[in-house]
Amino acid sequence: MPVQVDVGELVARAADGVPRAIARLISLVEDAHPQLREVAAALTPHTGRARLVGLTGPPGVGKSTSTSMLITALRAAGKRVGVLAIDPSSPFSGGALLGDRVRMSDHATDSGVFIRSMATRGHLGGLAWATPQAVRVLDAAGFDVVLIETVGVGQSEVDVVRLADTTVVLLAPGMGDGIQAAKAGVLEIADVFVVNKADREGADATVRELKQMIAMGRREMRGPSWRQPIVRTVASRDEGAEDVLKALDEHHDWLTAEGELDRRRSARAAGEIEAIALQRLRSELADLRGGDRLAELADAVAGRELDPYAAAERLIDDLRT
Repeated sequence: MPVQVDVGELVARAADGVPRAIARLISLVEDAHPQLREVAAALTPHTGRARLVGLTGPPGVGKSTSTSMLITALRAAGKRVGVLAIDPSSPFSGGALLGDRVRMSDHATDSGVFIRSMATRGHLGGLAWATPQAVRVLDAAGFDVVLIETVGVGQSEVDVVRLADTTVVLLAPGMGDGIQAAKAGVLEIADVFVVNKADREGADATVRELKQMIAMGRREMRGPSWRQPIVRTVASRDEGAEDVLKALDEHHDWLTAEGELDRRRSARAAGEIEAIALQRLRSELADLRGGDRLAELADAVAGRELDPYAAAERLIDDLRT
């Protein structure tokens, strides 16, 4: 039986920036605590102020180093920064496989930075299933910017675009799959391109290819367009951080001026509502006659007594009664 918590007090302490309270709330979210609905209701009045920036790209491009570089630059600008670093899940514990690593250790003692590793727990698309609610916790805790660093799964890693206000796609020269990933769909989700490790041979060619793809992609765009900037960085030496922040600020200004920020946040809310509703429906399906009803219908379909559409209709009818 999960321990009951004083949600009001916990949220109030988190809103005051108390790290232990913030960590506790994210743990409640990850564990799908029975009081999760109460937590969401208490957090909502405190949210809506943070800028959400997603960082994604193929493995090996330096996402963690780039995230650390951005934290340094944002802190120098006086911003409080929350970070959700999404990691693969341990096959044994289900926890973040890399969550105990020394990550962004330079910021560990900074009270204006909160870093949390989250496990995907089998969720595809580069994010953990609890990421949206964890973002809400950091937003409510008063962080000015929330950085969401995805797991690095390659071409399928596009869920971040549904969660972030601005999506940064990182690439690096000398990686054969880097541009291929962009061609396969990452190009479409990028608001800002960052070519990291730009001191390496091949950086000019990578930038040139990106410019060509952006130019071709714009032919298909309608309405107010945003031309994705390409920023060069050497994150290991903190080079290019100011250029990335400038690109992020310019994109935020464009989002606001074109009404795109409100549209993206409404779309994000719609997706979150749908996900919660589907999860509830799955729970109700599992509870239906102890789960036996679905098994009965499955046997009927397997035995060619029913087609799957008819079986689904009967299952829905049972839920309604």
